[in-house]
Amino acid sequence: MSHAIVKESHDKMDKSVVAFQDEMAGIRTGRATTALLDVVEVEAYGQKMHINQLGTINVPDNNLITIDLWDKSQLAIVEKAILNSPLGLTPSNDGTVIRIPIPALSEDRRRELVKVAGKHQEDAKIAIRNVRRHAMDEIKKLQKDGEIPEDDAHRLTDEIQKETDRHVARVDELFAAKEADIMEV
Repeated sequence: MSHAIVKESHDKMDKSVVAFQDEMAGIRTGRATTALLDVVEVEAYGQKMHINQLGTINVPDNNLITIDLWDKSQLAIVEKAILNSPLGLTPSNDGTVIRIPIPALSEDRRRELVKVAGKHQEDAKIAIRNVRRHAMDEIKKLQKDGEIPEDDAHRLTDEIQKETDRHVARVDELFAAKEADIMEV
């Protein structure tokens, strides 16, 4: 029972870190990357799909993304989805391939993106701490109800705190890497 609390907490904290990684992938830097388009969903064939399910995404250089769709009839739909996305990119298509130029970011825009990333970082840390708080409450309840001895409760509390510290450190690491990526000119 008590190990289940630690395992469940660990799993939930891992999910918070993965969600944070996904958020970071969606924040654009000054360089082209296929992950940039992960946040764009396209209404195709009667369902929402990611662009990589409709064609091949390539990055021929740091300032350009190309999309070669398997079904050319989807070109306009994909182009419109990219235009309407929060990425602020302007795609163009020549009837066979969609080209998305990635403009260089201004200093102000870079700072703004770092703030956005920082907000996501804080949200991820809050989510991790909420998992910790829930686990600690559960341990206290089990101890109060006499289901686990005080020594075990203490040990579990320490384990939960170590997991929390490890996950928060991972979020900080990911943020630092993203910040360096955004600020790199």
